[in-house]
Amino acid sequence: MNISDDHQGTAHKNHKTKSKEKQMQIDIEFQNQPVRTSYTSEVEFDEETSIDNQEQTIKQAEQVDVATNRSTKPKHRVSKTIGINEILPNPSEPITFENDPSPIIGYAAEPILPLPLACAPLFDILYNLVFYVQLALDETPENPPNGLTVHESAAIRLYTLEWETPHKSLYSMLNYTLKSSNREELRPYFKYMKLFLTALAKIPCEPITTVWRGVKKDLSAELQPGTSLTWWSFSSCTKSLTVLENNMYLGTVGERTLFSVEAINGRIISDHSHFTTEDEVLLLPGTHMVVVSHLVPSPNLYIIHLKQVIPEETLLEPPFKEIICKDPYSLRSVSKTGKTPVALTFGDFRNQDIIDLAVLNYDEQSVDFLLGNSKNTYETEIIYDTGSAPSFIFTGDINGDELPDIIIANENDGTISVLLDNPDDSFQSTTTYQVGQRPVSVTSADFTGNGDFDVIVVNYGDNTLRLLFGTGGRFSEIYINIAVGLQPICIISGDFNLDGRVDWAVVNNGDNTINVGIARGFGIFETSQIYKVGHHPVAITTTDLNHDEILDLIVANYGDNSVSVLLGIDDGTFQAQISYDVGIGPNAIATADFNNDLHMDIALTLLNESSVSVLFGDGNGGFRSPNKFKVGSSPNSLTANDFNRDHKIDVVVTNSGENTWMILINMGNGTFQSGFHYASGSNPVSIGAADFNVDQFIDVMVVNKGDNTASLVLCNGDVAHDLNNDMNLDLVIVVMINDSVIIMLGNGDGTFRNRTKLRTGTQPSSVAINDFNNDQIPDLAVSNRGTQTISILLGRGNGNFQFHKMYECGVNPNSVISADFNLDQNMDLAAANMGENSFSILLGTGNGTFPGHIRYLAEREPVIIMSNDFNVDNNTDIAVVNRLSNNVEIFFGGVNMTFSTIRHYGTNNQPGPAVAYDFNKDGKVDLAVLHTLSNELYVFLNQCS
Repeated sequence: MNISDDHQGTAHKNHKTKSKEKQMQIDIEFQNQPVRTSYTSEVEFDEETSIDNQEQTIKQAEQVDVATNRSTKPKHRVSKTIGINEILPNPSEPITFENDPSPIIGYAAEPILPLPLACAPLFDILYNLVFYVQLALDETPENPPNGLTVHESAAIRLYTLEWETPHKSLYSMLNYTLKSSNREELRPYFKYMKLFLTALAKIPCEPITTVWRGVKKDLSAELQPGTSLTWWSFSSCTKSLTVLENNMYLGTVGERTLFSVEAINGRIISDHSHFTTEDEVLLLPGTHMVVVSHLVPSPNLYIIHLKQVIPEETLLEPPFKEIICKDPYSLRSVSKTGKTPVALTFGDFRNQDIIDLAVLNYDEQSVDFLLGNSKNTYETEIIYDTGSAPSFIFTGDINGDELPDIIIANENDGTISVLLDNPDDSFQSTTTYQVGQRPVSVTSADFTGNGDFDVIVVNYGDNTLRLLFGTGGRFSEIYINIAVGLQPICIISGDFNLDGRVDWAVVNNGDNTINVGIARGFGIFETSQIYKVGHHPVAITTTDLNHDEILDLIVANYGDNSVSVLLGIDDGTFQAQISYDVGIGPNAIATADFNNDLHMDIALTLLNESSVSVLFGDGNGGFRSPNKFKVGSSPNSLTANDFNRDHKIDVVVTNSGENTWMILINMGNGTFQSGFHYASGSNPVSIGAADFNVDQFIDVMVVNKGDNTASLVLCNGDVAHDLNNDMNLDLVIVVMINDSVIIMLGNGDGTFRNRTKLRTGTQPSSVAINDFNNDQIPDLAVSNRGTQTISILLGRGNGNFQFHKMYECGVNPNSVISADFNLDQNMDLAAANMGENSFSILLGTGNGTFPGHIRYLAEREPVIIMSNDFNVDNNTDIAVVNRLSNNVEIFFGGVNMTFSTIRHYGTNNQPGPAVAYDFNKDGKVDLAVLHTLSNELYVFLNQCS
């Protein structure tokens, strides 16, 4: 469907000459400027153009030169705001829906010319174009921002200029022609378009953001939810909704349609505009969108929510081939870590706006802090000891200083290690507390209601929870033991009954149940609720999966390769589980809206398939069949968060088989791009995330069981999610040995509360968080390595989850991610299948189900899977870490989920955990990979231009 859009959305101020003398003066200046004879040799003409016309065109082009004294004085619109004008040139005309024109191609073959020559074919089309070309050049500084040349920047300025009435401006005529079905009419604009679009391509895309356009007409009947449409012209939008109330634009009376556009590739052109004070967002021709919803906030005002999506075919040819990068990671750096790194996290721990890394080393029982520097390398190493066999990590501000602290459960010696964060580059000395037999999970919250954060520890060995009462980050010797089911393995917390108190849920691996503790105040809990889940649950998480503002529970069941979803009821009870097959050996789970459809999805690591299984939710607590994405070897933990601040939830996965962790970058369309693999300590078993250095970036902490260490990796984000809609990031932790996931709700200060444990399939290895059933509530998808499935747990919105279903995946899925891979607005899953050298994509249906999966061959033993646009071509790519092939394998995506080009990047022996993130903040996704055997961290900086 095509909406006629002749008039540019932003109204530009007229530039009428003040007098004939002024016009004459400008003409004289043009004539007195030196002739650039080199220009004339580059001008191309049609054979039918007369010699006289050709000579006149050359003279006009020669008259324009770059002024030596360019004006930098800001220009302002009359309204001093960006305006949204009518889409139609005449608002009284009915809007028309026509067949879309053909894709815009051919212009890219033109050479890049100076602005006067690029506009030469238009001198007979646009009134007094020579004057406006010179005006644009005069206003352009000698060193334009964004690395643009003077002529490139001036091309954008020329586009923003208004012609003297009644003459049509360049933007008006260009956009009118762009919408014509006869592409031959566009040919005179090709040279200008090449220069203009080359300039726009150099301006970084804005992160996913909402922009506005308007039309004085009711279009709600024509644009029903689900309708696809394309804007074929350049579309000027604004971020300021109040601008539209100006009578020059949309006004406040009469029938009006306001477009709320969720744009993914808008460019702010104010640095190159005649109107330098306005944040005008320009959308490119061929912007393809889907109608998401309608809203009628007042009579005669219709708001239509549009979501930009990547079309199946290219509608606008890129201006130059080099814009598609085929070798993004030609450079790498290597950093030493501790022995057997098993987990990784990252963040700006020192508040220096530099990303640091934290690595958990299993064999050495320590945490390595690798401090970043301006060269984007990680050389300085700080090591913190932990207890014996650290197996779980919790991050949060437990002492009220607004810095994220760390709690690590040490399974072998029955202790927890507490590291309090300092304002500088360090943590305080480790404090150890005895807690019980084989502690495997921890959560922290104000369980007593006194304003201090307490800790609940899950003791697998004696079937108890231990509540430690906290005071300023220290914990007293007074504690309460709470009996739960057999072999508890994972805990989450949340307000399940909406009474303002923090409750908890624990997954019991030994008897395939969940215990729910409803808080009664002062550290007292009612623990009579017991719910059945799948076989050998190992991980749990909670969120509102069905949009009822009540927390649901999601459990990864390692034993039967499923995810259990338990939908919550407002009295603190839960419905019976709904089970979803997810893949073999799901052992970790995370939930998030991975495909930006406002429904929570589930991602699980599949231990026995070396993949991540993603189940997209339908918004009603249901899930589609899982999509699987290859990750590292033996993925066993994952978390979800927006690591690269692009408003899309990414995933971090630890790979115990290769002692690495990785970040899967969310492409926003149901796909993920494999990111960095980072070395961790030995046998990483748990991963946590928080903003440890208060830089608004999520950092990663990895617990390494093999060397009794915790690795802190400073990141820009983590696999975390707001599970209970309280605007605070929560954590979902996968516990493979107990077939469960643990949900920890964040308090917004770096601390967590109410650790709830949910059962999963056998050997859950990874978790993904997303809205799988389109209910705008985060759900969980847990990969189960033991059963080769992905478990789907639908969230209830309050941090609780209900087991939904398990889906078959590849063999030994070790890592799971979630994204909209097929651009149908439903979240899909991707998992790395370690056991069969493949990765799987499970396409979601939008109702929480994943009916089938597509397998892609990878190299030997893929253990980590990541997804992002690695080569900056607006297509979702997939990166897989192949542990036995010792490389990172990148599958460059195309239309219809095709991956035509594959590139390999060598690593050291047995690469493991990895993440993808923009570490050097240049707008491109980098990669980091951990190596267990060599105790190294490889960082691949993206070299795409």
